[in-house]
Amino acid sequence: MARRTISRRSAGAGMLAATALVGLSACSGGAAVEDTSTATSGDITWWGWTPDKVVADALIEAFTKEYPDIHVEFVSKPISGYDAVLSPAITSSEGPDVFNVAPGSSNGGVDTFHGGAIDLGPAVAAELGEDWKDKLATAGVEGLMVEDKVVGLSAGSVCSGTLWINQDLFDEHGLSAPTTLEEWLQVCEAFESADQGGFVQGAGNAAFDMDTFEAIMENIEPGLYADASRGEAPYVSSQFTQGMEIWKSLFDDGIMQKGAIGLQQYPDANNAFMAGDYAMVMMGTWYMQYAVRSNMIAAMEAAGVSDPEPFTLIPVDFPDVAGTGNTGSLFGDADYGLAVSGRSDQQAAATTFAVWLATSEAGQQAVADTLNDIPSLTGVQPNWDAIELVDPEAQSEALKALTERAAAATEPRFGTVDSTLNDAFQETLIGVPREATTIEEALDILQTANDSK
Repeated sequence: MARRTISRRSAGAGMLAATALVGLSACSGGAAVEDTSTATSGDITWWGWTPDKVVADALIEAFTKEYPDIHVEFVSKPISGYDAVLSPAITSSEGPDVFNVAPGSSNGGVDTFHGGAIDLGPAVAAELGEDWKDKLATAGVEGLMVEDKVVGLSAGSVCSGTLWINQDLFDEHGLSAPTTLEEWLQVCEAFESADQGGFVQGAGNAAFDMDTFEAIMENIEPGLYADASRGEAPYVSSQFTQGMEIWKSLFDDGIMQKGAIGLQQYPDANNAFMAGDYAMVMMGTWYMQYAVRSNMIAAMEAAGVSDPEPFTLIPVDFPDVAGTGNTGSLFGDADYGLAVSGRSDQQAAATTFAVWLATSEAGQQAVADTLNDIPSLTGVQPNWDAIELVDPEAQSEALKALTERAAAATEPRFGTVDSTLNDAFQETLIGVPREATTIEEALDILQTANDSK
């Protein structure tokens, strides 16, 4: 949707809010003008790097059925530039009413933007009761709080740790999904010999590099990656040395496609996979949405495919790259939290939307049925009978199993990685395969970053 020009905020409200937003990251309390009530009418904008438009439209349509007098416009922002556009927007009178935040220090990090949001704790307590934390997934609560302030409400969580494959291409070439590092290389070589891309990753995007590296580390020793990010285990160790060696081998041996570091996961790798140029990609549970026929058609069209024929998208376990047998690990956080801007003069309507989507059965069922996120409200599952998959016989059981495993996952994805450590990962995970940084130097950089907390 095109962005509207918003001119409905009063100068008085702006002056009051400005006094509370001297520094976004320095302020841990709520913004000055806080209206924690809800409303049944209003006109609000919602900014985020996710979900995709087709998913956002479905969520807004479900909300509008219950609140027809609240108009919600979703404004999609590129993930790579989200922080840069959001920072000035939520300190001006022209910013969004609702904006996405995320755990940790990645894009939209709560540690960076909590000062621009009101505290949604009173609103969610009014909706679910004082024991509201027990009714929502833990990953969607703790990661979106700063001290006692509820900065955002999680629409749902996402987990990484899986490969997604184009089963049609595997069937066409008589291949099976790889289960070991050796098989992964063999499958890539087989596809390449048939002039078909094997695995694709936008290795210029540190966040997705961290996913692949965490999957490697989970295979080596489950839980160690998160322990190290908390300062409870050293990076300078034989396990992390092995992890970096395997990471580098993905580039050296040809599992990573040529030029991987020069690409971004979105849109580059995603579009290449959706166009059928490659048969495998490292993505998380959010990719389930493309198992839905209409969503896949839209994604393939966005990737430049004319008259697309949807393919059978299947999740598979990350290969046993270290030969330990530790496979099937998933790690995740809240996909995004809905924060309400302290500068909005539509806070009541914005709060209604955030609370409805994140905590109501109707809102969470709408989230579940898009297959974009694992619902935050406990007990909510996708209505599988109403979801039109590309190939239900091939996909249903795999998607149901992944949903159940993701709902039970406990290991964090980005929630324990602060900005300093995030920068260190970006430097090392790109520097090591480029041979600009040795593995020993890389682990020293990670250790120094963690020691500086």
